[in-house]
Amino acid sequence: MLTQTTTRVLEPADLGAALAVLESAPVENAFVTARVRIAGLDPWRLGGEMWGWYTEGRLTSLCYSGANLVPICATPEAVRAFAERARRIGRRCSSIVGPAGPTAELWRLLEPSWGPARDVRAHQPLMVAEEPSATVAPDPLVRRVRKDEMDVIMPACVAMFTEEVGVSPTAGDGGLLYQARVAELVGSGRSFARIEDGKVVFKAEIGAATRQACQIQGVWVAPEHRGKGLSETGMAAVLQYALADVAPVVSLYVNDYNTPARAAYRRVGFRETGAFMSVLF
Repeated sequence: MLTQTTTRVLEPADLGAALAVLESAPVENAFVTARVRIAGLDPWRLGGEMWGWYTEGRLTSLCYSGANLVPICATPEAVRAFAERARRIGRRCSSIVGPAGPTAELWRLLEPSWGPARDVRAHQPLMVAEEPSATVAPDPLVRRVRKDEMDVIMPACVAMFTEEVGVSPTAGDGGLLYQARVAELVGSGRSFARIEDGKVVFKAEIGAATRQACQIQGVWVAPEHRGKGLSETGMAAVLQYALADVAPVVSLYVNDYNTPARAAYRRVGFRETGAFMSVLF
């Protein structure tokens, strides 16, 4: 019997209730929703635990605890409960990421025991588009990456990750997990690039996909090709693919200090609808 307000680790039988919470905010929750749709709530398959917060016996908030700690539709009371659970078990994640408000409060509560962080990105605008670009023509040379092009796409993926996160994804296990993730995206047709003379000029992936929304990630232009507008035409192409083949709403989030990228995405047709926050360890 659940008390009026309580938190616990969810079980496979809780899948329906968890999906109801996740799908109440389909754009914000696309990443976790996609994982849960594939893996369910079994921690071994999901790659982490899903914590649930109950109010009057009804599941109202979630927190994914795996490689990332992600508050989901989290009320202030739920955030406090999730922070207390996270403090008790200790830090196991490499980042905290989620909607800016709950994530900021979660980090405020955890920082005394988990800090300091390597980097805190307090305001990352969440941008969405629901129509192909009306102003930027898609780059006709941007296409899906083929399975036999893993050796071509991997150096660009590693460069993008290192540039964005500040550490190489090859650290620790030699990049095996990261390579497996890239291979998964390529194999599912969600990796896109413009490749010239065997080298990646532009790339991006659809990293999370549900029936309601998908999320573009890993946008990168080779340094020698920057300043030519390739991020705009490339993103227009990926947006076109995403809307046609994946979901009716396409989202991404970007660092607020990356003014050129934000301007480029706006020109393609993305608009800001909210903000995420990331705490990197």
